[in-house]
Amino acid sequence: MSNTKKLTLIGMLSAMAYIVMLAVHVKVFNFLTFDPKDAVISVGGFILGPFTAFLISFVVSLIEMFTVSETAYIGFFMNLISTSAFACTAAFVYKKVHTYKGAVIGLVLGIICSTAMMLLWNYIVTPFYMGVPREQVAAMLPTVFLPFNLVKGIINMALSLMIYKPLITVLRNTGIVMPSKNAGSGKFNIWMYLVGVVLLVIGIAALIMINSNAG
Repeated sequence: MSNTKKLTLIGMLSAMAYIVMLAVHVKVFNFLTFDPKDAVISVGGFILGPFTAFLISFVVSLIEMFTVSETAYIGFFMNLISTSAFACTAAFVYKKVHTYKGAVIGLVLGIICSTAMMLLWNYIVTPFYMGVPREQVAAMLPTVFLPFNLVKGIINMALSLMIYKPLITVLRNTGIVMPSKNAGSGKFNIWMYLVGVVLLVIGIAALIMINSNAG
């Protein structure tokens, strides 16, 4: 892929991730926010690699900080950590195991890595942000931050599985991405899409339950 096409694709994916973030912005527990931009960024990582996933994460988090964020540089830092941990991990594994199985394994590991990182950084940062004792934040780790980040990861994994094939097909048809020599079978693609739908339903139901409990 030429540098011009690569820059064009990075710009397109960054714009898509930002628009998705604006379109779906759900507050949970009054201070955590869910949006599905990680799915777009992880697909970008599948196409161009983990470094590109980090670059798009940085660009989108930076633009978000200057436009819609209410948490300034803290929100930028936490966004960057969460998104890049998920998308870069998934993209790294997929680069090593370039199959649908590799994508699934990468996304699962991305959920684990992102969740673990956010537990750590919420423990470190949230006491300063919320102005509460660290013991109070520690008590919230298993009841608030853990379920929220797991559900967020499941939904983004589901969306990644569902949008990858349509998006890569459009990009190949327009000539931005070259056709792959190892395209999967149609049946397998449908199976992966159905897995994504099931995970999406489970994730949305869990997010609604978390949100209702928070209210």
